Amino acid sequence: MAEKPQTIASILGNAAGAPAVATTASSTPPNVTLAYADLAGQCERFRRQTAALLGADSQAGAVVSSLLPNGLVCLVVLLGTTLQRSVAAPLNPALKQAEVEFFLRDAGSRALVVPEGTDELSEGVRAAQALGIPVWTAGWGPDAGIRLAALGGAAVEPAAVRATEPAAQPQPDDVAILLHTSGTTGRPKAVPLTHGNIARSMANIARTYALDSRDRTFVVMPLFHVHGLIGATLSTLYTGGTVVVPPRFSASHFWPEFAAAGATWYSAVPTIHQILLRHDLPASLPPIRFVRSCSSALAPTVLGELEARLGAPVLEAYAMTEAAHQMCSNPLPPAAHKPGSVGRPQGVELAILDDADDPVHLGEVCVRGANVMHGYVDNPDANSKAFTAGARWFRTGDQGYVDADGYLFLTGRIKELINRGGEKISPLELDNVLLQCPGVAEAVSFAVRDEIYGQEVHAAVIPHRGAALTEDDVKRFMADSVAAFKVPKRVYVAPDFPRTATGKIQRRVVAEHFAGPQ
Repeated sequence: MAEKPQTIASILGNAAGAPAVATTASSTPPNVTLAYADLAGQCERFRRQTAALLGADSQAGAVVSSLLPNGLVCLVVLLGTTLQRSVAAPLNPALKQAEVEFFLRDAGSRALVVPEGTDELSEGVRAAQALGIPVWTAGWGPDAGIRLAALGGAAVEPAAVRATEPAAQPQPDDVAILLHTSGTTGRPKAVPLTHGNIARSMANIARTYALDSRDRTFVVMPLFHVHGLIGATLSTLYTGGTVVVPPRFSASHFWPEFAAAGATWYSAVPTIHQILLRHDLPASLPPIRFVRSCSSALAPTVLGELEARLGAPVLEAYAMTEAAHQMCSNPLPPAAHKPGSVGRPQGVELAILDDADDPVHLGEVCVRGANVMHGYVDNPDANSKAFTAGARWFRTGDQGYVDADGYLFLTGRIKELINRGGEKISPLELDNVLLQCPGVAEAVSFAVRDEIYGQEVHAAVIPHRGAALTEDDVKRFMADSVAAFKVPKRVYVAPDFPRTATGKIQRRVVAEHFAGPQ
């Protein structure tokens, strides 16, 4: 594969008439296909609409956040933003107002994009208005495509926009996408991924799976995560393939739409693989080249069952937001793919280091490469802990070892993040919210093993003296305060927690006390 320019713009250099993006029958709009030339045209249309709303002279470096479901609108907004040298900051549409406010404020967002028809009382709109940030609505017109408007206003037509010079081409060191990842400090950390980071990651992923223009990927992961955005979508567009984007994962629609699209592969978290195993395959299924699993551990038994059902290799990979997604993956046949391993390094250097930054057999997994971010935004303390001195290895927080064949095996988390079906959740963030619940005096959240999600959120609370606090009280408060995937599945209301001799609370000990050995 010839080396391409090291920016996301490289994807638009593919065959102009080739299909780039297609929607499914359940999408809005349904059954629409954009060729690469059409996709480039829609990004330019978005740029000119943005210029009318934001000002052409202030687009470069401006952070544009979005709360959009998967689909053509979401993808054009993300690509159109980055290709005009602005910064795309996609957010989970399930977030609550306080969460959206934090992310908008932390990112320094200049605007928030929401779907057409969004209610002015929605969580996202209220968050933006509380901060004085403009809200734009985005939709799709049957004739012209992407349609942008100020909230409550008429759509901006590019023909009415003053002609401007063509947008300056993005540079490798420009920040393209700003994402947040949960941290052990409780404060989500802002991860700036440059065009160079992402372009290298696209090339690495394409090389790992020998992607080419004949491939069609069925995107089931959300585009506000690097898994769906880079791991499936951009890596496919990088090689001139076709991306099929349903509005969300639906187990009942997946196989019929996968077959109708003629898809050749998909990438998902283990939770989705397990759900799909419960559904019958269609009578006519197109040949699947491979299935990719990432974002949390895939049980070898699930891997074996998937391969038996689909007649295709299932390749487990290892990724992080800070590395613009992929770091390791099991290779395609005829090379061996090992159940229980996340595979070999793919385009990155990998080392197993101890606390003194010395190589060891079993220790912290550390990586470095052109796809790895340069550092968190305005967070020197997190950066000093995340990178080793001198050699600048990035510390993943995972413990593991490399076998004689160069395959990485992960043995556990050094950090305490809860990994629920690929969603990384900070227990300290949840602790802080739990302590705001009326009647709660102390709180500890923790991970508990779960057959479907890998890990599930549980919490234990101590009520204030005299408070009549129940599990349902706490769950209702959390449901109003955080995204649904962060709400504890179980809440243990107790008079006290197990503590160390010095009175400290250890999350692992609390988890074992209330939920049993993990």
